Amino acid sequence: MSYKNLSECVESLEKNGHLIRIKQEVDPNLEMAAIHLRVYEAGGPAILFENVKGSKFKAVSNIFGTMDRSRFLFRDTLENVRKLIELKGDPLKVIKNPLKYASPALSAYTALPLKTSNNPVLKNQTRISELPQIKCWPMDGGPFVTLPQVYTEDIEHPGVMQSNLGMYRIQLGGNDYIQDKEIGLHYQLHRGIGVHQTKANAKGQPLKVSIFVGGPPSHSLSAVMPLPEGMSELTFAGLIGNRRFRYSYQDGYCISSDADFVITGEVYPGENKPEGPFGDHLGYYSLTHDFPLMKVHKVFHKNGAIWPFTVVGRPPQEDTSFGALIHEITGPIIPKEIPGLHEVHAVDAAGVHPLLFAIGSERYTPYYSGRKPQEILTIANHILGFGQMSLAKYLFICAKEDNPGLSIYEIDKYLVH
Repeated sequence: MSYKNLSECVESLEKNGHLIRIKQEVDPNLEMAAIHLRVYEAGGPAILFENVKGSKFKAVSNIFGTMDRSRFLFRDTLENVRKLIELKGDPLKVIKNPLKYASPALSAYTALPLKTSNNPVLKNQTRISELPQIKCWPMDGGPFVTLPQVYTEDIEHPGVMQSNLGMYRIQLGGNDYIQDKEIGLHYQLHRGIGVHQTKANAKGQPLKVSIFVGGPPSHSLSAVMPLPEGMSELTFAGLIGNRRFRYSYQDGYCISSDADFVITGEVYPGENKPEGPFGDHLGYYSLTHDFPLMKVHKVFHKNGAIWPFTVVGRPPQEDTSFGALIHEITGPIIPKEIPGLHEVHAVDAAGVHPLLFAIGSERYTPYYSGRKPQEILTIANHILGFGQMSLAKYLFICAKEDNPGLSIYEIDKYLVH
């Protein structure tokens, strides 16, 4: 099953008992988030808010609220994507077992982004203040976009295949932002968008940014996916969604044809403003700091556009399912990328990024009876320099030889060991 857009996804979830509608007016200032949190805690369905106070647009949340629902969204593509990621770690598998891996290899070719002439998102324009102004926690600095897909291109090598699609939070208002003209972007320079901004800054040029909101669920998943080096987020969106990422250009900005909303604008060198506070996925507020300022160019939306959002906070939350699904897809490839590593687990209860558990091999000196950590120290350093795992604050690693039955998912037993 491939969803062309978010509306198709909403209809499918409702038809299969995974979504409820709220027709009464709901306030985006704390009330929508409070409803979402209670429904999520009860293991409930996705929620379509049909009457958002102060906005003409509907909103939907909790789409990824359970693992069963997350798997349901990608039920026809998960296995192919897993196999393709296996091929990335060992390309010879397609030769060793062509019947098993021929279909994934072919799907990778047919998932490449597709430029189109007809773009439904360009049919309408609106303003930032007319979007759902969702504030999730009392001390938040203003309304935020919590499921954005932030698109940038390398200024030295423009084009979709050298692009970055990431999920970096967006502050729509509050603080010192000029309403409808400025919004805030929160990201670090080691992220893909930061690399693009660094190059633009060096040339003294503004960085063009397109923020996609909505679209098929595959686009949101791709924006948070820690992909192997060289694999495009847009191609992955085509793979996991079984539909090529469609796009066009206007005024030099890439516009996703399947998104519900697209905000375009520019980030100028050295122009920052205070962003935050924001109730973070660790269960605390990230405080106010200066971050890049985006000057809004245009805000587009398709007919019948739906605004997706989530609420982050102390785990577990909806993003827990994101993390679990990502691990389910990419888990097998990591040991192939890091020699000697058997498995690694980002602990959701600690907020995912801060705490990692790992099991490695200790094979350097088998002839010594009194072993001490050697190989697992090299593995540990490799982990702490590998992709998003470099964000970890603490890493626990032990040798498989000391306890072959140990599991990184049995937290109590792991810590006792």
